[in-house]
Amino acid sequence: MSDPTFILGISAFYHDSAACILRDGEIVAAAQEERFTRKKGDASFPRNAVDFCLRRAEVEASDLDLVAFYDKPLLKFERILETYLGVAPSGLRQFLLAGPLWIKEKLFMDRALREELGFDGDVLYAEHHESHAASAFYPSPFDKAAILTMDGVGEWATASIGVGVDGEIDILRELHWPDSLGLLYSAFTYYTGFKVNSGEYKVMGLAPYGEPRYAKLILDELMDLRDDGSFRLNQQYFGYTTGLTMTNRAFEKLFGGAPRSPEAEITQRDMDLARSVQEVCEEVMLRMAHTARRETGKKNLCLAGGVALNCVGNGRILREGPFENIWIQPAAGDAGGALGAAQLAWHRRCRQPRTISVARDGMSGAYLGPEYGADEIRSYLDESGASYELLEREELLSRTAELLASENVVGWFDGRMEFGPRALGARSILGDARSSRMQAQMNLKIKFRESFRPFAPSVLAERAGDYFDLDCESPYMLLVAPLREERRLPIPKDKEHLWGIEKLNLKRSDVPAVTHVDYSARVQTVGPEFNPNYRDLLRAFERLTGCPLLVNTSFNVRGEPIVCSPRDAYTCFMRTAMDYLVLWPFLLDKKAQPDWEEEEDWRSILELD
Repeated sequence: MSDPTFILGISAFYHDSAACILRDGEIVAAAQEERFTRKKGDASFPRNAVDFCLRRAEVEASDLDLVAFYDKPLLKFERILETYLGVAPSGLRQFLLAGPLWIKEKLFMDRALREELGFDGDVLYAEHHESHAASAFYPSPFDKAAILTMDGVGEWATASIGVGVDGEIDILRELHWPDSLGLLYSAFTYYTGFKVNSGEYKVMGLAPYGEPRYAKLILDELMDLRDDGSFRLNQQYFGYTTGLTMTNRAFEKLFGGAPRSPEAEITQRDMDLARSVQEVCEEVMLRMAHTARRETGKKNLCLAGGVALNCVGNGRILREGPFENIWIQPAAGDAGGALGAAQLAWHRRCRQPRTISVARDGMSGAYLGPEYGADEIRSYLDESGASYELLEREELLSRTAELLASENVVGWFDGRMEFGPRALGARSILGDARSSRMQAQMNLKIKFRESFRPFAPSVLAERAGDYFDLDCESPYMLLVAPLREERRLPIPKDKEHLWGIEKLNLKRSDVPAVTHVDYSARVQTVGPEFNPNYRDLLRAFERLTGCPLLVNTSFNVRGEPIVCSPRDAYTCFMRTAMDYLVLWPFLLDKKAQPDWEEEEDWRSILELD
């Protein structure tokens, strides 16, 4: 028997740096650097993520057969240089800031990677959107599929349509810089006062509070949208090619004012802007999906790229689009590029066939990060002076279900950490979806975030259809589905006139904590394949209450990455108004913990976005 082939994939130096390792094509481990450094969106070389991947695979860097990087730095530099030259002299300031960094670090990527890793073998470079396409198709359960990738920008491409057949991927069409759906959305993210590359999901969550008053203006003035989903953006209104901001004064004049200050009150205008760009984004996504079907003739669709995290748009493609099935890479953003690059190396460079399971995908439920054993967790708790109970499995499940049914908020830390931006029951904060006060309590006392932000439900897969208009699985929380009509509650006559944030506290259903103002929810279905403890917690809660779903939000506070280690989890638990913490197999009661002292004002050092 020959020795196994190990391939390390890396994404780095823009945002959401990550690493992934394959053993004979199988994903052994994958993680984002931010989870280890505690710096949200960390773009630095993923030293910690690489070290974790190597440890998990039980190899040294010298044992690696190949290293694959998720884009081509020289092509990206070509695009940046041509952009500056094309708009000179207005882009001089930006070039003076970015140029030296590129010349010093990114143009000598090969040398930097080898030095960081201590690796002297072959380093391969994939094109950015090919990495996205590979991350979407290769782990999918489809032998043949259309592939749609959409993001801000890679080297030159901002979106692509491709086709995957067995082990081969071909890119058929591309949309190029500076015409970008991701950057259009990011421009409105910036303009409505949120942070680019992390606040886009806030715009998506804010949209249902508004009206699409500006959608026609966007289509008339900002973009020339064609029937096939391709478009041109009117650069007269944008600043990202020439300056250091996403929008400019012409944009401000068009939409009636300066960008919202990040901590200023959110107005009806901001909500209407969010709704407008969301509807335009959905229309583009739908048109691109129809073009992908027409160009490829395939009945299945795979999605990746940052725009594929727009789960409202994904839900519309599922319900209204031309495909029978869709599959979305759970780490759809740049972090997933590390995985795609590694898989391209395995199938193209190593010429290895693809193994497909129609029963499930190849992502292992996205549970690809670090895990911690009971002895390691106990050691930390004892060192911290924490008070805890060690419980047998069934007792821990039943006790936790009882605590949740009593409207307690519970931190849930169990098994391998998720890869990608969604908490899927390994690093989650949980609550009772039936509680009308749970959303406000979790937003304001636990997450320290904006009150308008919705929460997602985790639901037993076999019961999802009882609550949501969803006829497929959604294990990665990347599809928004409408709540079934029979679950909805009518709005009282005297409340029908309410606008915007005034709608927030109206009880809309029998699971109000996960029902957004438009009667939608970002659904995670929990099946029997992975994470048995989390699934059995849902079952225990159902036995106790008759309700098969829970509120599930990521185990972190605003401005902080999702927790990775027991230390991270306990720290977050003590800093917030969480009531209980499960560090499997231990249960911690907040009231029993010793006094918590911070060395500094931790909220002031968080990157509040």
